[in-house]
Amino acid sequence: MEAKAADTLPADGGPWQYEPKWDGFRCLAFKSGGAVELRAKSGKPLGRYFPEIVAMLRELKAKEFVVDGEIVIEIAGLLSFDALQMRLHPAESRIHKLSVATPAKLILFDMLANSDGALMQQPLSVRHAALSLFVKSGELKDLELSRSTLNLAAASKWLGESGQGSTDGVVAKLLDDEYRPGKRAMVKVKRLRTADCVVGGFRYLANSREVGSLLLGLYNDQGQLDHVGFTSTIARDDRAELTRQLEALRSAPGFTGKAPGGPSRWSAERSGQWEPLRPDLVAEVRFDHVTGDRFRHGTKFLRWRPDKSPKQCTFEQILGK
Repeated sequence: MEAKAADTLPADGGPWQYEPKWDGFRCLAFKSGGAVELRAKSGKPLGRYFPEIVAMLRELKAKEFVVDGEIVIEIAGLLSFDALQMRLHPAESRIHKLSVATPAKLILFDMLANSDGALMQQPLSVRHAALSLFVKSGELKDLELSRSTLNLAAASKWLGESGQGSTDGVVAKLLDDEYRPGKRAMVKVKRLRTADCVVGGFRYLANSREVGSLLLGLYNDQGQLDHVGFTSTIARDDRAELTRQLEALRSAPGFTGKAPGGPSRWSAERSGQWEPLRPDLVAEVRFDHVTGDRFRHGTKFLRWRPDKSPKQCTFEQILGK
């Protein structure tokens, strides 16, 4: 069951249950007898990357269940998406070492089946009550029930606190609704913010000589320009002229602090090669989440800011807000 994006939290047509949108890996967990399986939203298996979660669920007295939740890793009191990414490693020995050093936990927010049978056609209120009993009976510190509320004001406060740390927004679910696999029957709202960033480089489209993405930077406390993310929301009709403008500004090093690396399995940037630019251009972009001094996702280009000095583009815009 998935969520559709919205700009504001729904209030009408309810009752609604609101939950934090946790900053982790969405996961369905299945148990039948002694067999435990973890599946990502894409359907790919996750068990080999989180053996401690598999072992924990195997230890539960409950023999049959299907639950929906989020795998997270907490470091120094905050959830770390970077630590989750490090688990996606081909070496089993490396995964085992990380599972001991930075163990993951499972935050649950729905129950699809238990020992009494399937629950998907039951309303959320019934499924949530069953899930609450399931988590309490487990009495395991690495198995948690997601907090939730029926109060719009409380949910709005959560939304205002999201985007910097453990949560990525708020999800709203109809309390009387059944679980609908594959359907965008929930509503997700993220706290969207804007920042003025220096364009420190760009990448060409794959198999093309037109710009595909702008590489964004912010100045750190040492006056160095750090790469913080990218935007690829460039109108097709603007690409040719923008490419000419950018090519005229090519000049190394582009970024004087942290520089762009190659694309990762999580990155939407399609090429590892990039072209450095003289730090003259300032772009205003919209973003939703910051992790490790970087925009988590690709940003949305809003407009050019010729009125802004590049030196005004600092981390103060995105940290601690």
